Amino acid sequence: MQNKELLQSYHMAGLFTLTLRLVVGWTYFSAFWRRLILENKLDPETAGYIGEKFNHFLPNALGIKPIIEYLVSTPDALWWAMAVFTIVEAIVGLLIMLGLFTRLMSIGVFSLAMGILLGSGWLGTTCLDEWQIGVLGVASGFTIFLSGSGKYSLDYFLQTRNYKITQYQFFNWLGSGVLPIKFNTLHKIVFGGALAILALTLYTNQYFHGGVWGTLHNKSVKPKIEITNSTLQQDVLSFQLFRVEGADVYGSFLIGIKIVDSNDNTILELDQNSLANFPKENIKNRYVAKIKSGKHSMIIPLGAKANLEIKDEKLAHLSNGKYKVILTDISGVTWNDTFEIQ
Repeated sequence: MQNKELLQSYHMAGLFTLTLRLVVGWTYFSAFWRRLILENKLDPETAGYIGEKFNHFLPNALGIKPIIEYLVSTPDALWWAMAVFTIVEAIVGLLIMLGLFTRLMSIGVFSLAMGILLGSGWLGTTCLDEWQIGVLGVASGFTIFLSGSGKYSLDYFLQTRNYKITQYQFFNWLGSGVLPIKFNTLHKIVFGGALAILALTLYTNQYFHGGVWGTLHNKSVKPKIEITNSTLQQDVLSFQLFRVEGADVYGSFLIGIKIVDSNDNTILELDQNSLANFPKENIKNRYVAKIKSGKHSMIIPLGAKANLEIKDEKLAHLSNGKYKVILTDISGVTWNDTFEIQ
């Protein structure tokens, strides 16, 4: 009798989380639907290629940056990773909605959400979009694992008809039903898990956005470009650009590159027309998100990194001293780096 009542309690808990299961399931299944059914975003040649979106995560990812950098530096491996990720999202999302192997799929939800949180929790121009999706997905995955699914699920259908698979204890771990954990232990797991997820929420909110104490910051609002490794060899100036902040939906538009001496005298200046026609062979891109010349300027997507080379006779006979490379964005923001001739 006690076991029957306990099972009924789990079925009720699963019933209460039905809305959560359906919405979370569609959140992940819709990613597959958008990428392969409505459009083909797994095509590396299209403007909406999901690999480029993944590249946008790179500059400020937490803990998984080396994995992201390896993938965006290796286009073939990136394509396979995006394809597998999309298929996993489809399976997890669909089965969570159907309530089949609910607890196993909830682990998938938890893992996918954790990846989103750590990779892109810093993105979001207004409402911290990706961070909210990540932390809510983690909390949802944990909750659905505890409850399993209720009456409106395939797990329930299998259980009520006494299919053989439901007689094995592993079904309770992977599907639904009573978790084979002592009641007092379960209390501790629920309380400890809730506190751990709250701690993760507060930590990532602070790390990505300063949302718990101190000064709020949002790295998705204004573009920021790191310019490093400026060197001059004969008449060729080379330097590295890496776009590390700003909105992911459009690039930074570079309209000027200027080289000045220590007295701010202009040695060489490239205006926006020159940058719009910058030689393609002089841009050495490292990742799938590429710096390139646009119609009116040079376009630098979020997460793009490249070495640029400027060849000009004016650079061939510079006197010893310090020089500065100044970049100007269309917004008026500037960034600079220095190099020295000895």
